[in-house]
Amino acid sequence: MNNRFHNFRYEVIICGLLSLFYTIITELGIFLVIKGVDKLLDNLSGNNPAPLENQMIYNTPLNINYMPEHPYNLSYWLFAFIIILGIILFIFYFLLLTKDFASYIDEIVMGIDEISSGNLDARIDIKNEDEFTIIASKINKMADDVNKIMEAERKDETIKNNLITSVAHDLRTPLTSIIGYLDLVSSGNHLDEEMKKKYINIAYSKSKRLEKLIEDLFAYTKFSTGEVTVHFHEMDLVKFMEQLVDEFYPSFQEAGLCHEFTSSHNEAIIEADGDLLSRAIANLISNGVKYGKDGKSIKIELTKYIEYVTITITNYGELIPKEDLDNIFERFYRVETSRSSETGGSGLGLAIAKNIIKIHGGTITAKSDFTGTVFEVTLLNQVPKKSLNHDTMGKEGI
Repeated sequence: MNNRFHNFRYEVIICGLLSLFYTIITELGIFLVIKGVDKLLDNLSGNNPAPLENQMIYNTPLNINYMPEHPYNLSYWLFAFIIILGIILFIFYFLLLTKDFASYIDEIVMGIDEISSGNLDARIDIKNEDEFTIIASKINKMADDVNKIMEAERKDETIKNNLITSVAHDLRTPLTSIIGYLDLVSSGNHLDEEMKKKYINIAYSKSKRLEKLIEDLFAYTKFSTGEVTVHFHEMDLVKFMEQLVDEFYPSFQEAGLCHEFTSSHNEAIIEADGDLLSRAIANLISNGVKYGKDGKSIKIELTKYIEYVTITITNYGELIPKEDLDNIFERFYRVETSRSSETGGSGLGLAIAKNIIKIHGGTITAKSDFTGTVFEVTLLNQVPKKSLNHDTMGKEGI
């Protein structure tokens, strides 16, 4: 940038020198013209001395030092005239040589006025490579950034509206069921004890689903506002996964799923926040249980490499369409067929999992083909041990 500023200064200096040069040439020409006119006037007025051969009048010797006095002296007003004319000529030539700069500045000012008036699609043409071009490009970039921010705000507003609609639907559905079944129990004197117990159990399961939705909403709020505190500590990922899989044994049994957990090593030490990592992996396993029932099996594998560890969760249920696969980690996104009261979640579980893994410096991917639906988590063996308030949650994926 400094070189470009120097270039502009050099251009201004060159324009000044050229203006001075043109001024001198012009004034020199004018001076010669005036001298020529002055000489012509002298000739016309008869003030020229006679030739030498004709100057022996009355046999008197000629005084060659004699200079006839001009009837009017031009020296004083001519000097003042040249000075004033020089200033005028210099300004004229300088403005003429710098008119491109002036017009470009006017163009930049007009572009700024357009953008400041709300026309964020207005752009300033990039012409040269001086600081005016830098200013124009910065203004264009500012307009682009403002456009992106406004587009992001519009997108966030759309997401918020979708959130309100989705949350209202998801809260209303279980609440309506709970109220309905409890009304049957409270007013149904004709119901036997077995039916009352059945309805109470259904209302209880609906209330648990409602509780899970509320928990996810609270988690989402914390993540999106950066209120999550992360505490890294050393942990054995193999033992961690064995314990987590054991906790899901009742869910596997209820869904009629055979489960298998394997590890390439007996130990895999990493640094992580156990509570957050448990939530992320649990969300993935829960997703496999929900949508893998038809496959009758779920497989969980841990593989340790030199620099990283991978955890894969594979279910053999209904495949996820490719158009949905690209969006499943987006907040509040759900595959349309999953919006049933039986399996439909909050649409936040996978988004929360993705951001928790990101906090740990890892990645999460998904694929779904004839070999099954596979979620793969990659975690680095070395993660800086620290505690921090993480404020990037919710900016990508959540």
